[in-house]
Amino acid sequence: MARITASVYTSHVPAIGAAMDLGKTQEPYWQKVFSGYEFSRQWIKENPPDVVFLVFNDHATAFSLEMIPTFAIGTAAEYAVADEGWGPRPVPKVMGEPELASHIAQSVIQQDFDLTLVNRMDVDHGLTVPLSLMCGDVKEWPFKVIPFAVNVVQYPVPSGMRCFKLGQAIRRAVESFDKDLNVQIWGTGGMSHQLQGPRAGLINREWDNAFLDRLLADPEGLAQVPHIDYVREAGSEGIELVMWLIARGAMADVAGGPKPTLKHRFYHVPASNTAVGHMILENNA
Repeated sequence: MARITASVYTSHVPAIGAAMDLGKTQEPYWQKVFSGYEFSRQWIKENPPDVVFLVFNDHATAFSLEMIPTFAIGTAAEYAVADEGWGPRPVPKVMGEPELASHIAQSVIQQDFDLTLVNRMDVDHGLTVPLSLMCGDVKEWPFKVIPFAVNVVQYPVPSGMRCFKLGQAIRRAVESFDKDLNVQIWGTGGMSHQLQGPRAGLINREWDNAFLDRLLADPEGLAQVPHIDYVREAGSEGIELVMWLIARGAMADVAGGPKPTLKHRFYHVPASNTAVGHMILENNA
């Protein structure tokens, strides 16, 4: 059967992608950010997945404000890199895994989660920046990807608990797939940041690090944090962190198995007025 072997959590700041594309990663400002992913790039080479189920949010490229699904799963064979207004990033197109994606959609919908099926979708920095951070400059991505878009742009957005329970449903779906596949699940977005209004530039180190602590030690409790706490403490865009709870909900200990192993943790501010958080957990079951 297929199995989820690890979860990865990371911010997806668009300026990080630009820094890579423009060859600025060794500049003093950016070197501190990229140093936090040196371990991760070696780790993924040593622990290559067959498929990454990548949870992200679209930034008005695949979906406009005219139509925003709460949860959307990509079921295509490939995904073009989106043009976000200044041309597509110079990174490889993303290859999908339609058979597993369709199976997950069938299983999760039968577990009473409504998903939008997307058979054609361009993917923006929310998905490509995490791939670049983990894989570096490559000619093709070393694994297939199932994009999973979550609405954290237009209220109402899903609760942390619904995201957490969705992660549990995704785990059950993956484990019921009859092919032997190594699957990782990635939660992206955040951490604390606000891009507009009188609190623009807000970063809350204490809240971010407490979130990382609880993500490992108390995910069920963390899933009960209400939206207003994210907005108040982590800024208007801090709500993206609920996507990390999808990945955490898919880990073995949530299903009654052993605790995962923390392989890496990194936190840095700022990166383009945003806090960068990153964590890797390995399943022990």
